[in-house]
Amino acid sequence: MFGDSAPQSSRKKFPTYVVVSCAAFLVVGIYLGWTFWSRSQENRALEEKIASQQRAQDKRIFEAMGGNRFAILGFYADPQSAHAGDPVDLCYGVSNAQSVKLEPQSEPVWPAQSHCVKVSPHKTTTYTLTAEDASGQTKTATVVVKVQ
Repeated sequence: MFGDSAPQSSRKKFPTYVVVSCAAFLVVGIYLGWTFWSRSQENRALEEKIASQQRAQDKRIFEAMGGNRFAILGFYADPQSAHAGDPVDLCYGVSNAQSVKLEPQSEPVWPAQSHCVKVSPHKTTTYTLTAEDASGQTKTATVVVKVQ
């Protein structure tokens, strides 16, 4: 009899310990799972907000650079006056142009959002920028470089 009572008491304590341990692991697992899931949801919401802001900024830049319209965005000389033979930058920007021509031409030019070419006029000169789109429409702009 003495041998029979000891094993029964240890059998009762073992299942209680296992049940309590399993319950504790389950609670900890649920807590950790919930924590990681909620943080991933917060991160996803933050990533979506950042992506939305980036799309809005990209759209503003796209529109500022001409968007889908055919246009000469700018054409200017820097400086606007110079001494004979001094270098002057002629800068231009076009959107949705297929070809660009500068007259009188000093260097080859091509469609670009922002591009500058060097000229060295010896007399006051009017430069004409002509841009053409894929459908054959043209737009022109002029700038005068005064030579002193």
